Amino acid sequence: GGSPESLLLNTDLALSRQSWYAEGVTRPPAHPPLQGEVRADVAVVGGGLAGLSAALELAQRGRSVVVLEAQQLGWAASGRNGGQALPGLACDMAEIEAQLGLGEARRVWAMTIEALTLIHARRDRHRIACDWQSGALTVAVNARKTRALQAWVDRMAEVYDYRQQWLDRSALPLHIRSPRYDSGVYDRRSGHLHPLKYALGLANAVWQNGATLHEQTAVTGIERHRGVTLLRTANGQVMADQVLLAGNVHLPGLPGLPSSRGAHIMPVGTYVAVTEPLPPEKMDALLPTRAAVCDNNFSLDYFRPTADQRLLYGGKVSYSTVTPPNLAARMRSHIVRTFPSLAYTPVTHAWGGFVDITMNRAPEFVRLPADGAASAPIYLVQGFSGHGLALTGLAGKLVAEAMCGDAGRFDVFSRLRHRPFPGGERLRTPSLVLGMLWYRLKDLL
Repeated sequence: GGSPESLLLNTDLALSRQSWYAEGVTRPPAHPPLQGEVRADVAVVGGGLAGLSAALELAQRGRSVVVLEAQQLGWAASGRNGGQALPGLACDMAEIEAQLGLGEARRVWAMTIEALTLIHARRDRHRIACDWQSGALTVAVNARKTRALQAWVDRMAEVYDYRQQWLDRSALPLHIRSPRYDSGVYDRRSGHLHPLKYALGLANAVWQNGATLHEQTAVTGIERHRGVTLLRTANGQVMADQVLLAGNVHLPGLPGLPSSRGAHIMPVGTYVAVTEPLPPEKMDALLPTRAAVCDNNFSLDYFRPTADQRLLYGGKVSYSTVTPPNLAARMRSHIVRTFPSLAYTPVTHAWGGFVDITMNRAPEFVRLPADGAASAPIYLVQGFSGHGLALTGLAGKLVAEAMCGDAGRFDVFSRLRHRPFPGGERLRTPSLVLGMLWYRLKDLL
């Protein structure tokens, strides 16, 4: 029995803390928690894509590396996200142009293209099977959004020499068949993958290259002494010459981390659902080229097919850090609005997590000032603002370059200025909620 709605939602799975990704992979044996004192050239805090990328690059350069992960490798946003691998940043390139000038903005864009190439190089070199599928669409929901999309496409081609295929309403069915969209653009260089499989494959490559990984090892404090940094954990400590903090929203409040860094990011809840597997001919009728899709609204929807023919759909965010009630049902309403023919297709999983956004949606790459002439700086990367699947990999590579003496590319990003969120600890969340309501209203106009 049960209501028609309940039959379309697997209530045992819909609000599980485990994502559909996690249920479908077999993890290797866990890396043991840290015990005792360890000495390393580099300590990496955070076993997500940014931390693992840096650890891999450094281990390949012969550095001794220890990775400390408070939960499981790939546990947070790195292994739970929408799986879309795209160039660029979460902010428009105009923000980078305004801060750094057009020449450096072009350099930033080129590095984000390199971030995509890096995914393919690592997949090939380390034999990471992560369900890669080429192709991504950006779509517009009305005529006003179409004009904005057309202007962006034209400028990216003219100024950044990045050319994509324009799709008017008559051409959209080549890639997507939905009554919701007015126009789109197809990018053959972008694509999508299974993020947890990719993260775990990256972790295996890190281990194979000689780095040490510790799961279930939260850092409880940072102390800086002459020449080294001490990271304390519940049952041990790491003494390292250099440190990367890559824990994003899970770092603020860490003793020894300047509180000003946490004020530059805000945790935003983002949510994803998947349907049951569809017959291949049904997926053919919805997404013929199997491209990933996102719209160009400020509060956007994004979705893609999975390797087993499910539709994976993200389109709900929480700026108050409170998980929306009836999450699976709400996510299903987004799916049906886009594809009415899925009105009777069950949703089997819905899950969420937090991403770290900055005020201007640009990433923040910084060195925390050295504590004395003999103390090396601590590197911090954060603020990927929901656009980090490819960019986190590049971030790790740039940190590794900087730690090995070539900071030129890291410093391009480190020159970006960031403002703290207004309102302080008590008022910044309600202020952001009100601001996002304004942007959602604009999306509807």
